[in-house]
Amino acid sequence: MTRVGRVRAEATAAARSFLRRKTAVFFTFFFPVILVVVFGALVRTQPGGGGLFAAPASYYVPGYLATVVLFTPLSRVGSEIARHRDDHRFEKLATTPLSRGEWLAAHTLVNLGVIGAASLLILLLVVSLTGAGVPLTVETLLLVPFVALAVVLFCGFGAILGRVADSQDGVIAASNTIALPLLFLSDTFLTPSLLPDWFGTVEYLSPLTYFARGVRTLTFDPAGTTLSTPPLGTVGNLAVLAALAVVFFAVGAVAVPRTE
Repeated sequence: MTRVGRVRAEATAAARSFLRRKTAVFFTFFFPVILVVVFGALVRTQPGGGGLFAAPASYYVPGYLATVVLFTPLSRVGSEIARHRDDHRFEKLATTPLSRGEWLAAHTLVNLGVIGAASLLILLLVVSLTGAGVPLTVETLLLVPFVALAVVLFCGFGAILGRVADSQDGVIAASNTIALPLLFLSDTFLTPSLLPDWFGTVEYLSPLTYFARGVRTLTFDPAGTTLSTPPLGTVGNLAVLAALAVVFFAVGAVAVPRTE
């Protein structure tokens, strides 16, 4: 069997396993949806009013997308590794030609499909419920590589967590501990004016910052507002995100266990 065949076979098995877990499927889509409903529809934005959610609705599109590209791969890949380790599946996989990189690539492909569908749903909900005006241009198609690269990056990160944590509960606790601060401190829901001046440097340490700022250049038009323009622009943020995705995926592939 070729490398493509091995990845396809593992991805098919992983997708079927995910679809059989109805609760996991439901909450994968329910969590970002309820976030949009609560913060986007119930907690209405009041541009110019100051405080949280005071920017125009379209400013927060990267934050809503960040919830699914961050939480889903961290928890799913990490939990899958913990589950495989508990069931001694990696010992069986070690006797097959499937490499660690191929295993992670297969599960990343499944996450790309799931998160891609969830991201499209979120965009539709944000536009319909919050009135966010997302520009429909050729450049908007760059949302696809932004989402894809973020998924690859955090799948690699999830593999690292799955290797470090000693159980599925440990993976969930670790992913939530890491994801929650990243979600709110990576230029997503909190505007730079609400944070200390020194924190502007710290933000660059978060890989999610490059996703949020890059997506914002595509979905938010700052003309006529006082909000700052992301310094790296679309191409710069995409390039940094791509480099980080390669690094995290490579490290994550090495972190996938072979035997216990």
